[in-house]
Amino acid sequence: MNILLTNDDGIYADGLWALYRKFSQKHAVTVIAPDRERSAVGHGITLHQPLRATLVNVNRDCPGYAVNGTPADCIKIGIMEILDTKPDMVISGINPGANVGVNINYSGTVAAAKEAALYKMPAIAVSMKGRQLANFEDAADFTVILAEKTLKNGLPVGTILNVNIPDIPMDAVKGVQISRQGTVLYAEYMEKRVDPRNRSYYWHGHESKTPDNNPDIDASALDGNFISITPIKCDMTDYHALEDLKRWAKDMDTVVKK
Repeated sequence: MNILLTNDDGIYADGLWALYRKFSQKHAVTVIAPDRERSAVGHGITLHQPLRATLVNVNRDCPGYAVNGTPADCIKIGIMEILDTKPDMVISGINPGANVGVNINYSGTVAAAKEAALYKMPAIAVSMKGRQLANFEDAADFTVILAEKTLKNGLPVGTILNVNIPDIPMDAVKGVQISRQGTVLYAEYMEKRVDPRNRSYYWHGHESKTPDNNPDIDASALDGNFISITPIKCDMTDYHALEDLKRWAKDMDTVVKK
């Protein structure tokens, strides 16, 4: 199959090229990624400056396009300009640091996969728990297997798989758990500091402890050394609330038409 690889950590990130090495053994692979780290940019796109895609070689024999934009930009320019045809699948990652719970809303890794889903392509976002990661290769092996299985079985249009993998050898992983996204906020804080000119500035941070111990939650599954897979929809409509709103808003037409 034809695979488009991207990430939010920049085109030189180790996790991206771990995926390239594995997928390119059996599949055609194109790499289109930001030219620098774009972590936590969410689903932003570039509108007020030109986009540039520069062909680069990583480690001398790994070609890819470096884009001066966001992960979502990489998908757009890849589909509309760089690639001759739509890829069979988009893989975003491997991201150092889990993308679980409310952090999914901020993730550039997940946003790239969602952008692909908006173009009706199957897509997978892949992240690993931790920062100084030692098991990229095992995670990439699993991602290839999952991608092939996903293409065979299919995904609903507009749905992606958000995958989080513990940074341990694959034979130590307890299994695969289909999990739901956690919605409990992490404990956050703003650390106030003062610069030499007596102006205040702030560093945003949060506690790393999982805020919900429900075993069905993505973060809890990951903390238990399971691979967490969560289906994420681009359609953000709350259909339960939609029906409730229809019931209690029936009289609003009469108010508007007065």
